[in-house]
Amino acid sequence: MDYVLLITGSTGIAEATALLAGSGGYKVFIAGLDESQCHDLSARIAGSAYFVGDLRDPSAAEGAISACVVNFDRVDAVFNVAGVSGRQFGDAPVHECTVEGWDKTLEANTRPTFLMCRAAVRHWLEAGRGGTILNMASVLAFSPEPVHFPTHAYAASKGAVISMSRAMAAHYAAKGIRVNVIAPALVRTPMSARAQADPEIVEFIRQKQPLSGGILDAADVAQTALFLLSERSRNVTGQVLAVDGGWSVTG
Repeated sequence: MDYVLLITGSTGIAEATALLAGSGGYKVFIAGLDESQCHDLSARIAGSAYFVGDLRDPSAAEGAISACVVNFDRVDAVFNVAGVSGRQFGDAPVHECTVEGWDKTLEANTRPTFLMCRAAVRHWLEAGRGGTILNMASVLAFSPEPVHFPTHAYAASKGAVISMSRAMAAHYAAKGIRVNVIAPALVRTPMSARAQADPEIVEFIRQKQPLSGGILDAADVAQTALFLLSERSRNVTGQVLAVDGGWSVTG
């Protein structure tokens, strides 16, 4: 399959999507910050390649697109996964959230997404062709949980991703460029290690995400992500799809 997918990040949902895409015959290009993780993931996907850089840097985002084109002669879709939980920086309910927590969470979760979107769109416009972007949000952007996940900077960052994505979808649809958002609930990834180790949260999630019977597997999110990144969803743009095991409709 001559379809090139660029994924930012090398663990969790990014890893699961890259592996699924590779097994389905897609050309996979990985862009991330950790050299060893990118190398190890790429080694598990035949014919893949990777780029290492800090995607908060405009030159790194542009470099990732350029490197993908050098390796595969094209970029068909970009999945912006890379991001962080801001708790380590002081993200919390707004009256307790530190300025550092706010700034670092917003920067880590919105700046790379913006820069990768900009680099990809510029490339497609210059090439005179369309492309597909899928951005990563969270159910916390529109279905808050006040007790166990009161991380207000994180919610704000994911809300910003949704708003930007929908505005982009409207602006670039006439150019054949699609932009959608995937919004998972709690997924079993390295970023959710704290929640996975808390028995109270585990039991809460079992009730909150009844379809998955608890914490979602990254592979389940990857299935939906690959659909939105592929030509199978060629008439879908500007949509926010929750993959949440029922989170957003339970009490």
